[in-house]
This record gives sequence, structure tokens and C-alpha cells, in this order.
Amino acid sequence: MDAVTRESFGRVGIWTWALRSTTAGEARRAEIAEAVAELEELGYGTVWLGGSPSIADAAAVTRATERVTVATGILSIWDFTAQEAAEQVAALEEESPGRFVLGLGASHAIVTPKYAKPYSNMVRYLDELDAAPVPVGRERRLIAALGPKMLALAAERSLGAHPYLVTAEHTAYARSVMGPQALLAPEVKVVLDTDLERARARARAVIEPYLGLPNYTNNLLRHGFEQSDLADGGSDRLVEALCSLGGAERAAARIEEHLKAGADHVTVQVVVDGGPQDSALPRAEWRELAAALSLS
Repeated sequence: MDAVTRESFGRVGIWTWALRSTTAGEARRAEIAEAVAELEELGYGTVWLGGSPSIADAAAVTRATERVTVATGILSIWDFTAQEAAEQVAALEEESPGRFVLGLGASHAIVTPKYAKPYSNMVRYLDELDAAPVPVGRERRLIAALGPKMLALAAERSLGAHPYLVTAEHTAYARSVMGPQALLAPEVKVVLDTDLERARARARAVIEPYLGLPNYTNNLLRHGFEQSDLADGGSDRLVEALCSLGGAERAAARIEEHLKAGADHVTVQVVVDGGPQDSALPRAEWRELAAALSLS
């Protein structure tokens, strides 16, 4: 398999729930294909499929593009066996060599009945990927990691880590744990709205569901927040630390904070309406952000 490098990811990517096309109708699939082709032309280095996508969803994105890296952000280790994942990655590699990265995560107990011992089960899953007839080697996989053990595992057994719902301070911490060689690709939420009260409300609506998941809340408590910050959808301090609010220039500055803190690549989730993000393809906002970042 062709190697994937920091350069392959680019400086900035787009993370979205809305690219899962395998269960969509023909018109929606065409809309997604057009959107991802534009993301490539705008200069984003990687397209991240959020919300427990399938490898088939990723394959549809590679077919609609020519060179952009495509990653799952993340594929749950409970949804597919390692053998199934390895077979599908091998098929996609034959079709689009060197363009796909398997982002893996252990998900959350509240949404996954099979959930148990996330660290040891991630180790087992990686072992099985290594032992597959066509292995998915460490250079073709990433791990969703927040705490020290999973971050260290990501550095040792994969290309690196994809932390979600984190601050720039966490990015600096993750880099200190993983060392200089592992790829670090945190997700950052952005609301492109200069009405800060409205932007804060939109961000809070998206962040609030995560504040019922211990993996995230424990991580936030480890990094300077208090229980009071987690109440009522999150304090203003929490919301503004996790999400860039305002214009595209402010978003560009937040992305730069993470890069200076040690990120190799920042993947941006544009929040458009504060509600479920499953179908939103905020193409105007993606264009605005690309211009502010001087990507093309």
C-alpha cells in the first residue's frame, strides 16, 4: 500500500456527518459527489466522514475526487469486524491507491451495546488488522484518542491520533504524550456567524449531546474545566473554547492555534444551524473558510 504522510493530509481538512451516501437516494448521492469534488478544488487536504461511517461511504468519496485524502472519523470497532474492515480497505486500496486512511474509534457505552474495555479491545482490533490476509498497517490507520493511554497507543500502533471535541491546550498535551513523529489531527468546530449570541447558541446545541458522554466529559475535566462548565449545554467558557465563533478570519486564527500547539492537520466541522448535522452541506461556508485560509 502506498504510504500516507503528513503532506497527504494537508494543513486543513473538512469533517462532516453529511457524506454518508450508501443509504441515500440518487439525487443525494449526486449532491454529495459534487460537494466533495468542490472541497478538493478548494484546496482542503482531507475529507473526513464523521459519525460512524462505513468504508463504502468513503469509497464513494474517493470515486468523486481525484487526489484528496479520505478518512473515516471514525469507524466504530463494534460496527465491523477487523476482518471485514481489512477486506474492504484492501478493495478500496486497489481502486484508489494511497488515498484512504482508516480512522478507528471505540465509540461510547451509551450508544454501543457491545461496548467494553475500549483500550484492550482497540489493541485486539489492531492485532487483527495486522494479521489479516491483506493487513491494514499502522501507516494506513488512525485512532480517535483523548486520554494518555489511547494517545500513546495511537502513536505506537498507528499513523497517529484524531482527537474530537478538544481545545488547543489538549492538542499541546496530546503532542507531548505522542512525541514528534505521530500525526496529530484534532477536530475543530466553527460557526461562521458574527452575531456572537446566535453563534454561541448554535454551537451549544451541537456540543450539548456530547456532554452526556463520559469519554468527553472526563477529558474536559482533566483539562481545566469544572462540572459547572458541563451544565445546561455548556458554559460560555466551554463553548468558546471548543468552537470558533465569528467570521472566517477568527476561524483561521483558531486553526492556527492548534497548529502552533502541535497539530499537523486540523479538520474543521462547520456548524450551520445548531441542529443535527447529518444532511448539511455548507458549501458557501466551506468556500469562505478556504478563502480565509488561502488554501488554493
